[in-house]
Amino acid sequence: MTAANDNHSFEALTFGLADEIFAIDAQAVREILDLIPVTEVPGARSFVGGLINVRGKVVPLADLKVKFGMKPSETNIDTRIVVVEIDLDGEPTIVGLLADKVYEVAEISGASIEETPEIGMKWRPDFIKEIGKRGNDFIIIPDIDRVFASE
Repeated sequence: MTAANDNHSFEALTFGLADEIFAIDAQAVREILDLIPVTEVPGARSFVGGLINVRGKVVPLADLKVKFGMKPSETNIDTRIVVVEIDLDGEPTIVGLLADKVYEVAEISGASIEETPEIGMKWRPDFIKEIGKRGNDFIIIPDIDRVFASE
């Protein structure tokens, strides 16, 4: 593994999916919502199987755990929807991401970020941009644009 550039530090929202910690660029985050009613879309793929109403706008709701092949869990009091703006085919698009728990906005230092290893990953490496480390915890930094582009 090669260490990433120290200038690559960024503010990230950290959140939990199952027992893993993920981070996305805080600049992409528009808001964090408590769990709200979801309208299921018949025939939709399980990854983006529902729609939510965010301030009068229809927003697709994605379950990253489905995309990453993780075991689905029941929603609970900690479940949140992270509303983010992604680049989808060159167009800014608003989507909601289900998170088991939202932790904090934290600076991820470039010195603690490494490229995704070619082996030993339980997720598709093309969906993971980098791996960060804070203390004894690994933080998975997904390539959200690529995750949605693959749909």
